[in-house]
Amino acid sequence: MQPAPNSLGLLPSGSDPVGEKHVCRQPPGDGYIRRWGTGGNPPPCLGDNDPKTTLVPGGLVVSYGPRTTIVRPPFIMEAPDRKDFPVPRIGSEQQLDRMAEKRTDREWLAQRIADPSSRFLLFSDLSLAIDSSEDRTGTRLRWLGTADIEKIGANPSDAYLLGCDATGAAIFALSLDPSQSIAVPGGIEALKPLVDLRTLAMQGALPPEDLSLAGMGRALSAWHAATRCCGRCGSHTRVRDAGWRRSCWSCGQEFYPRTDPAVIVLITDGERCLLGHHKRYAHKFYSTLAGFVEPGEDFEACVRREMREETGIVIGEVKYMASQPWPFPHLVMVGCWAQALTTDVELEEEELYDARWFTREEVHQMLDGEHPEQITVPGPHSIAHALIKSFADHQD
Repeated sequence: MQPAPNSLGLLPSGSDPVGEKHVCRQPPGDGYIRRWGTGGNPPPCLGDNDPKTTLVPGGLVVSYGPRTTIVRPPFIMEAPDRKDFPVPRIGSEQQLDRMAEKRTDREWLAQRIADPSSRFLLFSDLSLAIDSSEDRTGTRLRWLGTADIEKIGANPSDAYLLGCDATGAAIFALSLDPSQSIAVPGGIEALKPLVDLRTLAMQGALPPEDLSLAGMGRALSAWHAATRCCGRCGSHTRVRDAGWRRSCWSCGQEFYPRTDPAVIVLITDGERCLLGHHKRYAHKFYSTLAGFVEPGEDFEACVRREMREETGIVIGEVKYMASQPWPFPHLVMVGCWAQALTTDVELEEEELYDARWFTREEVHQMLDGEHPEQITVPGPHSIAHALIKSFADHQD
């Protein structure tokens, strides 16, 4: 069976009788507005979070739940092809064979930990240990061997297996909490320089492949730091499977590395895109809007709900563009373009200070650092930048 052309490309697994043909995630063709302006029918299935649409002469009535009925002329969203979508600097880790089949093989793991060719990334309170040149103009990952780990008083067996590189050498991540870092001979000063990975990404201080590898290690370390105790009974949990599982010593509950899905969205009305200034952002910093997927939602429903909650904008068609692992602490960002059926902004003031529509010319100015109001946008480390750049470079 082949996935429907308008789906996310997912097929049912096992004996599950619910296939793609039974699930209507998106209407076919050109989206909710399609080309039915001359008497065609609206899409056959719309969920509770989807806008209800009715054609009228010269426009469209949009009703979203009990709150909104608006008329505006429809437009057809022409998003860029996915093959033309920019690639963020932090991406999926693809250098390593993750060796999942060896995670429970204690003898193999012990041999790898003792192997002089094995390498360890070190995190202290989730900050990454790096090496830099004397003039601080060059930065690279700091690789430690088993002897180096033992020299600082840590146990190499506490490291998490990330995988094996092309040469067959094992790559591990070792994470120290603040108390362990202080106990290192020479104290935390002996571990420096320690730098937040987000800072390294924003500065472009590491190549993309190193950022992605370090991001994998940081996300796994952050999950372990947050899962030391059992969520069922409160007892301590123990590391299993080379860092890819934890189990409660008391009740036996098992925990696996967590990845939280969130949508990040470029909203367009055809000629403009909507960007927001979040309360936590720096002055005059604008970005695409984002939100977490809630239980019972698919990505499209999440886009419509979140954008409605934050800005009051009613969304029609949603097109998936790309995803990005985001290790702060352990997210996967699902990047989408979204078709605005309405344009009046109603801010959710607990989240946003401002949200504005920008033309392609203005977005180009932001990307080039030449906007007359000194408005800036995220850098190339993030999928937010990729979404914004895809809008600036795309012509309908």
